[in-house]
Amino acid sequence: MITAIVLIKADVAQIPEVAEAIAELDGVSEVYSVTGEFDLVGIVRVHEHDQLADVIPGRLNKVPGVAHTETHVAFRAYSKHDLEAAFALGFDDSD
Repeated sequence: MITAIVLIKADVAQIPEVAEAIAELDGVSEVYSVTGEFDLVGIVRVHEHDQLADVIPGRLNKVPGVAHTETHVAFRAYSKHDLEAAFALGFDDSD
């Protein structure tokens, strides 16, 4: 599983609508509203690197109200939770 953290600047008047639209996209597992320089943080999880292009510049950046994004691809997860198991639910590895 490949994870990307997407920092999102959005039109301030549309933050809740933008967050909901992004959360509905395939490949987006979570969206958080946050304080600081960015308005939202999206967590994108895909099986192959090529899918990041489909999700982030292909769909997420095109959501009305998204002004700018900055993407960080995770190398490794450090967690008390078994993230692979949690996000493997419903996925068939035979594809």
